[in-house]
Amino acid sequence: MNRILVYGGRVIDPASGIDERLDVLVVDGRIAEVGADLAAPEGAELLAASGLVVAPGFVDLHTHLREPGQEHKETIASGARAAARGGFTTICAMPNTEPALDSAAIIDGMLQRAQDVDCRVLPIGAVSKARAGKELTELSALRDAGAVAVSDDGDAVADTSLARRAFEYLADLDIPLAEHCEDPAIAQGGVMHDGAVSARLGLRGQPAAAELSIVQRDIALAEAAGAQFHACHISTEPSLQAIADARARGLHVTAEVTPHHLFLTHDVVAGSGDELLYDTNAKVNPPLRTDSDVQACIDALAGGVVDAVATDHAPHAAIDKQCEFDAAAFGISGLESAWGVVNSLVIAGRLTLSDAIERLTIGPVRAWILDQGALIGLGTLQVGAPADLTLLSTDAVSRVQPASWASKGKNTPLDGHSLIGLVAATISQGRIVWDGREQ
Repeated sequence: MNRILVYGGRVIDPASGIDERLDVLVVDGRIAEVGADLAAPEGAELLAASGLVVAPGFVDLHTHLREPGQEHKETIASGARAAARGGFTTICAMPNTEPALDSAAIIDGMLQRAQDVDCRVLPIGAVSKARAGKELTELSALRDAGAVAVSDDGDAVADTSLARRAFEYLADLDIPLAEHCEDPAIAQGGVMHDGAVSARLGLRGQPAAAELSIVQRDIALAEAAGAQFHACHISTEPSLQAIADARARGLHVTAEVTPHHLFLTHDVVAGSGDELLYDTNAKVNPPLRTDSDVQACIDALAGGVVDAVATDHAPHAAIDKQCEFDAAAFGISGLESAWGVVNSLVIAGRLTLSDAIERLTIGPVRAWILDQGALIGLGTLQVGAPADLTLLSTDAVSRVQPASWASKGKNTPLDGHSLIGLVAATISQGRIVWDGREQ
């Protein structure tokens, strides 16, 4: 019998409203007891948490694991190790692999490879076959194989007729369409935000309207079908307002925002010195936006318009970024820096600590109704729940050093930044998968 006693920490469980000094006993992969001054069972492993916050393990609705087909960028195992170091115990894997996660057989193969890694991996199926946007996948078969959502992420489902039919099918399947909100007819191949910085750099800009167009379309389609629309990595103030209005009307619309859209603006692409930087590590889609958009993202997160912080972890090989900006790959590797970025909002007084943890735990779980079957209690520390915990420092200063990351993707514009807050330990499914020490 496997036992772990986490003792002496400040337990914060937003789902139950707990915020006090308590101990947590884990037995055979489940939360067995939460209380003050618990006695350690014979043979239990002891994990001291004095000075730390003990929270449910983080849940990421948006992770790119690259396997199958692009294992030089990331593997399921390396991505899971990165997740554990970032405090994430459940990650939802996007389907833009090679081949795409567009059949029950491919999803089953991915789940087989994910059985013994350092966190729980939940697959997201593709909306269209090969993510080509032409023909729907067998959505019910994907759901039955374990897909918790469907998406063609990396691209929107641009064909409105196809998107409409997808929402109609999904209304009966009770899983969301997680949409990459970018209208290609408006985006026109833009490589960064369309604004003063793109003009100064001479780069093609992507207007905010490209995002808003798909957000508004999918709200209408989901409403007509009675289905759930989940807006991935929302980045602009007008889109957030449209989502807020839809939610106010009682529509089943959920949303996520990334750490980088909460923390960085398009100015990072140019750099702060006299020489223009053209930082390819800041090339991401949707692009980094204006300060006004960043503030709107923070306000929407704090106000509950946005359900979850999702990393959009997009690891790349160095060669994919060491090139001209136009040719560089989109994406930021984000699992291992997420907590420091989110905690910066707590330090700044923009989010309460409880709300920050909520948006990383029970918020995403409720958004996609992930707490079903064996996962009842996911995102909480209630007795009987899966034993997924993360131990957090809220005041330790950590320097972003991607060279030491577990992820194969070292691509981040935060390289060298100092962040306040770090993940001291992670327990996933009753097993200590990160103890703060390099392996």
